[in-house]
Amino acid sequence: MSSTEDLDYPQIILQYSSGFLVSKVMFTACELGVFDLLLESGEPLSSDAIAMHLGTSTTGMERLLDACVGLKLLTVELTQEGALYRNTEISNIYLTKSSPKSQYHIMMYYSNAVYLCWHYLADAVREGRNQYERAFGISSKDPFGAMYRSEEEMLKFMAGQNSVWSICGRDVLAAFDLSPFSQIYDLGGGGGALAQECVSLYPNSTVTIYDLSEVVKMAKEQFVPPEEHRIAFHEGDFFNDSIPEAELYILSKILHDWDDDKCRQLLAKVYKACKPGGGVLLVESLLNEDKSGPLDTQLYSMNMLVQTEGKERTAREYSKLLEAAGFGEIQVKRTGKLYDAVLGKK
Repeated sequence: MSSTEDLDYPQIILQYSSGFLVSKVMFTACELGVFDLLLESGEPLSSDAIAMHLGTSTTGMERLLDACVGLKLLTVELTQEGALYRNTEISNIYLTKSSPKSQYHIMMYYSNAVYLCWHYLADAVREGRNQYERAFGISSKDPFGAMYRSEEEMLKFMAGQNSVWSICGRDVLAAFDLSPFSQIYDLGGGGGALAQECVSLYPNSTVTIYDLSEVVKMAKEQFVPPEEHRIAFHEGDFFNDSIPEAELYILSKILHDWDDDKCRQLLAKVYKACKPGGGVLLVESLLNEDKSGPLDTQLYSMNMLVQTEGKERTAREYSKLLEAAGFGEIQVKRTGKLYDAVLGKK
């Protein structure tokens, strides 16, 4: 077993301090279309050819490509004609726009929105509130009003969330057997990717996406095909409007946006609307009970500070919120992936 003396702490600290450079290289290559071009070309290309196609400088592109090679996002082959670059399998699957599992849209959301809020992290820590006002000049009192500040921004956010569920959705929906629930409401279901995963996994179910009117309109126009008759829509604000009766309510990445009082308020409404024998499925990234990790979840919680009114929680903290609303028989399943599942029964 390694001792602390075996660790190169100065090197670790330097790597931590430059961590944002790694993500920015990947975001920039996505934004400029490097991975898309290499996929479409069907053959490796030189840095000069890539720069010409994408309208960039040759010196800047060569450095970007070499950094992507270092990150294992590209491979390089040295030939008599010079260095030729091609995508790795990971880049083809996750970083090209045309891939069913593409994470391009969430990358662009992080690059263009999240990064700007994180610039004011020290202010968020001092003040204990999100930083939309400093980042975008928009009131911090309405986090989703800031996220949906234009149709273009709303589309980016919804597409980004959909891309997450394209790789994480099935894991959380299969954490418990949800087949007994045929009538499901997906509260804050956004672009509908989780709803589509749900009806695919449980073909006898119907899912109603409950979200703000402008979100529902965008989901119908951009994301959910009209021929998918197992998915319906309900326009409303679940804090201020009534919640219809259903057998199961899915709250995926909803409670982490809000403080405990708001969570209790929403869960009480869900419990009241829920049919006897029904339940609620929470999909969240769970902290360890001693808050020692996982690191990804700790960083998500920092992101909740700079962007929302909420935080990430432990399984016990979510269980207490469910119990306060009246739910029982609470079960927790850690998926081993980014998001976990908590099921409560009425």
